[in-house]
Amino acid sequence: MIKERLAALKAAMKEADIDCYIIPTSDYHNSEYVSEYFMVRKYFSGFTGSAGTLVVLKDKAALFTDGRYFIQAAKQLQGSDITLMKMGEPKVPTLEEYVRQELKEGENIGFDGRVITAGDGLAFEKTAMEKGGKVIFHLDLAEKIWKDRPALLFTPVFVLKEEYSGESCDDKLKRLREKMKEEGAAVHLLTTLDDIAWLFNLRAKDVESCPVLLSYAVITMDEAILFAGEHAFDETVRKYLAEHHITLKPYDDFYTYVADLVKTGPKEKLLVCENRINYRLKKELGDAVIVDRANPTTLMKAVKNSTEQENLRKVHLMDGVAVTKFMYWLKTNVGKVPMTEVSASDYLESLRGSNPTYIEPSFATICAYGANGAIIHYTATPESYSEIQAKGMLMVDSGGHYYEGSTDITRTFVLGEITEEMRQHFTLVARAMLRLKSTKFLYGCKGVNLDLAAREVFWEKGLDYKHGTGHGVGYLLNVHEGPNSFRYKVLPESDNDWIFEEGMVTTDEPGIYIEGSHGVRIENELLCRKGEKNEYGQFMEFEDLTYVPIDLDGLDVSAMENSEIQVLNRYHRTVYEKLAPFFDGEELEWLKNATREI
Repeated sequence: MIKERLAALKAAMKEADIDCYIIPTSDYHNSEYVSEYFMVRKYFSGFTGSAGTLVVLKDKAALFTDGRYFIQAAKQLQGSDITLMKMGEPKVPTLEEYVRQELKEGENIGFDGRVITAGDGLAFEKTAMEKGGKVIFHLDLAEKIWKDRPALLFTPVFVLKEEYSGESCDDKLKRLREKMKEEGAAVHLLTTLDDIAWLFNLRAKDVESCPVLLSYAVITMDEAILFAGEHAFDETVRKYLAEHHITLKPYDDFYTYVADLVKTGPKEKLLVCENRINYRLKKELGDAVIVDRANPTTLMKAVKNSTEQENLRKVHLMDGVAVTKFMYWLKTNVGKVPMTEVSASDYLESLRGSNPTYIEPSFATICAYGANGAIIHYTATPESYSEIQAKGMLMVDSGGHYYEGSTDITRTFVLGEITEEMRQHFTLVARAMLRLKSTKFLYGCKGVNLDLAAREVFWEKGLDYKHGTGHGVGYLLNVHEGPNSFRYKVLPESDNDWIFEEGMVTTDEPGIYIEGSHGVRIENELLCRKGEKNEYGQFMEFEDLTYVPIDLDGLDVSAMENSEIQVLNRYHRTVYEKLAPFFDGEELEWLKNATREI
């Protein structure tokens, strides 16, 4: 089927005079996760991971993806004639290098300019020009080929009340306009979905597991315009928009509005984060006077206010109760009752669903038994899953969206006999996670400074993991949120890896993945707080938001440093204190043992 689809795509390319067609994993807003309508790369390649770019040439095709998906992509591309390009590996060209190498003189590059970032589009444009060709960016070739393509999704929009958001839409707009004044900009174009949802205190379900609405926004000093699916707004939400002086316009009118703004409006400065807009919008802006800065809302929403912080503490406690009850159920029933990756995931979902403020999973649950744990973003399905047995390990990475915020937690559970290698790897991951969460640092540090606290114990043994150690988490928004993260590789300043501020929430999730054998990951969410201030400056520290036992059955205590043991014991004492009121009888006795001092 994939070969047939690629053949149809190549025929459409020939008709459109396109020699190299590029299909990223994106929507019109540069989102990490996308709705079914935008899963064009998945349709033409069969690869289901959340990150990757398909490059189709006249006589070949290649898929570029990162280390999280090497194992998964290799399996899913079998028999497709698509070459897997392992990004970041030795002798593997970058996407741009590959296109430059393969494009012949006079050939053209094609893509849908709405799903390609401005930066990537400009780079491809340069490559095409150097080869004597051009870019053709106005065609979505999937429209002709994907006959049963799902429609664009515009789900009912709802208002996130101030008791949850902690700040009114008016106050957020006021803060944004103050930033615009500082930059000398009269107009701000905003296209990132989580920024828009945060700014207007609106949520929807237009993207699976991301409670955002497909939309664009234009902010001036006296006007706020929201371009969205109008039928998704009921009278209550429309009244809310009117009260806050927000004008609602059709989603598809955005590019026309921008074209008119650039053509007929005064040459006032436009505040635009070119790193976050698409190539089509970049071309529409033409010779407009651009102030290229990171969206001010990116940092604003990353720093959780006091209301959000208190809500997050409450919801993580309830989420921790659900995951800990799941841990009790799993470890006391494995081998006694039939259990699969799917049924276990469903049971955990039911525990979260008992909370009245629970909305939906914050991402697709990774419930991976045995060797499946080595697939970093593994997903079990009713058609493909493993049975869980009373041996080995089960890794569960899951989370929920609640009105009080979003959660993300990973625990690896020991279900019976494990090998010595598994035990050493489990201990290594636990040590790394504990070291990072207990780190104190001077204000001014970034993720590239702090990542070493976790990764050092891996590097000492010649090991590593092919993902960041942690990412920011949105408040009832994207579970992956910038600009804060833990990673050793430097990222573009405007996009990620800013200074850690009080109020930022970041995951702490080192891991290890042995193909064909096992995977281990342990993850807590951390809230950045101010610590001691003295003559050396402002010290910062992390507060745990996640309270769930770390499985002591997987540890080799003799391989741990005394300081790490002390951190774990302190953590488990707090876990017991916080969770005990929600347990009784055999469950409470089990919890005492699960959090015992080592």
